[in-house]
Amino acid sequence: MKNILAIALISLTLVSCKKETKTITKVDPKTGKTITVEVPVKDSTNTTEEKTENLAIKDSAGIFKHSFNLEIGKTYPLVTYQRDLQEITDPTGKKVSGTSEATDEMSFTVNDFKNNIYDITINLIGKRNSQSANGKTTVIDTKQAIPQEDQLKMMWTINKALTGNKLNMKMDKSGKVISITGFDPIYKKINLATTSIIKDAKQRAEFLANFKQNFDEKVLKEQFSKNLSFFPSKGVKIGGKWTVAENASPDGKVKLTTTYTLKSVGNGIAEISVNGGIPIKSDKKTQDGVTHTMSSQLAQNGTIKFDQYSGWIKNQNISVKTTQKEGISDGKKSQTMTSTSTSSVMINPSNK
Repeated sequence: MKNILAIALISLTLVSCKKETKTITKVDPKTGKTITVEVPVKDSTNTTEEKTENLAIKDSAGIFKHSFNLEIGKTYPLVTYQRDLQEITDPTGKKVSGTSEATDEMSFTVNDFKNNIYDITINLIGKRNSQSANGKTTVIDTKQAIPQEDQLKMMWTINKALTGNKLNMKMDKSGKVISITGFDPIYKKINLATTSIIKDAKQRAEFLANFKQNFDEKVLKEQFSKNLSFFPSKGVKIGGKWTVAENASPDGKVKLTTTYTLKSVGNGIAEISVNGGIPIKSDKKTQDGVTHTMSSQLAQNGTIKFDQYSGWIKNQNISVKTTQKEGISDGKKSQTMTSTSTSSVMINPSNK
């Protein structure tokens, strides 16, 4: 009887000493790769710390901050898509409409992470543009054959020369783009591609100079800074708002104001709502008994979603509506023309 009791006590002791564990994933700070580790289930403090450490978007005392927790060797998509529907109503009430679409496909491959800096390759994958009006649609797609129409061949040739290339980007964990390099080989390809289209050397040089102004480090830095990170540096609470103002006119008198609101964070997703625009602006001038009036306004709203673990943008869907009215009156007769543009601006549209 004593032997049986002794065995029972030993078994009980062994069971008591065995800790229950739970498998979780985390990012190895040395390699940047996702690894699997075992943590005690009863040690709730450690488990919480492991989960929190694995989040790029996390809170401290209810204040959420955004950073990046990218995995070495992994590729992250950045596909931008814009669809514009424009309607013009002339003074007789007749309406004319047209639709245009533009898709720019890129991806970002993480090569390394050292000293808090990511080394990333930007892959320029493809470009697509289309226009529809009066029952006719034209398409320029780098993944398809060159169009037969002469007026479309130049744009296709330039886009084709632009895609299939790579740039190198250095970015810190906060999303600040430090540098983007690798433009010169692309400029050479563009110049070579346009040789058969723009015969005059002076015109070709002017075209290339203009191309460089619209595709250089400064322009891409600004673009990626807007697309990759939206949180204010000091952080924000759930329901918190912050506003960003940009110049909408060369003189800076007209401002585009965007208000962001952190709607929710959970289940691996941080969601931000977007609204704002340009308030109605009116102008009225009278000369020789004829009064000319003009008004315009812009309104935008939508949502942006980030992956809570990596910090990478998951999806954006913003609607932008611009309305412009122009009128002429001599006191007896008046004419009015209205132009309305409705745009859908999306990022990674397949990740809804």
